[in-house]
Amino acid sequence: MPTATMLDQATAMIEKAWGQPVEALEVLAVRRPSEDPLLRAAMHTRTALAITDNSVSVHQNRLHALTRPGYVPAHYELDRIVSSAADLRVALSESGAYLQAIRRVVEAREAAVPAARAPADRLTQAAVARSGHALATPGPVPGPPGSSAVVGPPAPGAGPRR
Repeated sequence: MPTATMLDQATAMIEKAWGQPVEALEVLAVRRPSEDPLLRAAMHTRTALAITDNSVSVHQNRLHALTRPGYVPAHYELDRIVSSAADLRVALSESGAYLQAIRRVVEAREAAVPAARAPADRLTQAAVARSGHALATPGPVPGPPGSSAVVGPPAPGAGPRR
């Protein structure tokens, strides 16, 4: 059984968060980008992840070909092995960063959903605060205001300062 790639993981995360297949979400992200900017960000990041996921598979196939059982690489192929391994590590790191970015977008969406569900609660709190019916915090009664400080430029001095 093949392991799930990072692209597969990202696709599953996005489909679970938005509750639709990724094909439908791609259409929504393109046609109505201002309605759900988090979806647009997730889909853009998924596109970049698809590119690096393809790069990962290319570098893996190249390494498998250069290090297959029974094959002795020539001296000049050792540099190709090393560079392919380094390129694979870079592509895997980029894929991991893209997957993490998608995870953060999904978390931001989940954090924003409860706030969007209860606008009446926030409106009620704001109305109570404006009307003065909010409970006052106990504490000392403020005294008479103190003398105000004079604000302005300083008085000119006796000469230039050094």
